[in-house]
Amino acid sequence: MITILLADDQPLVRAGLRALLDTEDDLSVVGEAADGAEAVRLTRRLQPDVVLMDIRMPELDGLAATRALTAIGVRVVVVTTFDLDEYVYEALRSGASGFLVKDAEPAEIRHAVRVAARGDALLSPGVTRRLIEEFTARPVSLDAGRLAPLTGREREVLARVARGLTNARIAEELFMSPLTVKTHVNRMMTKLSVHDRAQLVVIAYESGLVRAGG
Repeated sequence: MITILLADDQPLVRAGLRALLDTEDDLSVVGEAADGAEAVRLTRRLQPDVVLMDIRMPELDGLAATRALTAIGVRVVVVTTFDLDEYVYEALRSGASGFLVKDAEPAEIRHAVRVAARGDALLSPGVTRRLIEEFTARPVSLDAGRLAPLTGREREVLARVARGLTNARIAEELFMSPLTVKTHVNRMMTKLSVHDRAQLVVIAYESGLVRAGG
């Protein structure tokens, strides 16, 4: 059973999400929060597998709450009104495992929870490119040294992760097995002290390994 906490300041949104999720045999909503501070408190007490987090909330916003929760290993999926909300990129930098648009189809929402619960990032190839290119278009200080722990092969894999490719597709391009790709990805996460592919994507762009629009 995958347990879920809903964090949104709109009661109707929380009710709608609960109705969508609680109908599934493997999903269970264990709590609801109306602001970020309450989301952090309830998460510490209830220990859900996944938190669906709105960004714009009173008391403590979703970004600060996401940072607090991912720091203790909680999987957070950001729920936003717009698929290119200016805060989504910061949410990924804060450790979110991905994001959902509020008007997503019910099947997408349920899929997002399952993906996050198993430790994967909810970033499709198209979303990855649009999102990262939008928010890395602004000037940033590149930190190429951050990739120093990685081998050349790992950098090749990372560049393709940043393009949103699946392990199977990366395996085809680099002539290796999907299992080997998964091993490389796991080693990179350990070396770079991150917990999922979403953060690997951010590092790939911020280090200059992959260029926005390139």
